[in-house]
Amino acid sequence: MHTHLFLFGGGPPFTPNLRKRFVTLTNGGPVAILYVPRTGKDWTRYASIYTKPLQEDGISSFVHLPLSDVPTDGQLAQLKQCQSIIISGGETELYQQYLVGTPIGDIIQSRFVDGVPVAGFSAGALISPERCIIPEIDQRDNQRLRLPGLALLNDAVICVHYETWGEAAHLTQSFTEESTDRAFGLADESGIYLRNQHLVETEGTDPVVLSRSPVK
Repeated sequence: MHTHLFLFGGGPPFTPNLRKRFVTLTNGGPVAILYVPRTGKDWTRYASIYTKPLQEDGISSFVHLPLSDVPTDGQLAQLKQCQSIIISGGETELYQQYLVGTPIGDIIQSRFVDGVPVAGFSAGALISPERCIIPEIDQRDNQRLRLPGLALLNDAVICVHYETWGEAAHLTQSFTEESTDRAFGLADESGIYLRNQHLVETEGTDPVVLSRSPVK
């Protein structure tokens, strides 16, 4: 069974070519969109940035799953039936708290291994590797954090908003300290697609890739 991981350096929408590839792997849906609710923000309106382009490509079924410490049995059952998963952006620490080492995270990992495509945007991308490195700029107390990730991406670290946040030094530090084989710096409105852990396609600004061996 092949694994399919889409990582984006900023928020939605999908870049056009990676969106089409994601749709071809989705088997018609439903698509789960996981997000941390934000006070005063209309999620339904925001979610249309994801859903409208996917609907134009033929996806008609979506599951909107607000994240919390206490997911319901119904939410877990819905997630198990989804044919693709999108992890949205926001406060990375909360996504890490709600998804890593939790029932929802266990389902994501299981579905991913079973070939269900997973897409992570900004925070969703940051928590995808084995180790989630949160830079000072993305942390409420301006502290750099090193936390467990979802382990969808092996032996790699990720930086998002690479140009906007000026992440060159952070990427190099993470790559060095974690001693991973690869590091990816992803710009806004840019994404990468990895199949079976191998980098297959990029779109938008070329990612900054640090590697201890030939890029794979």
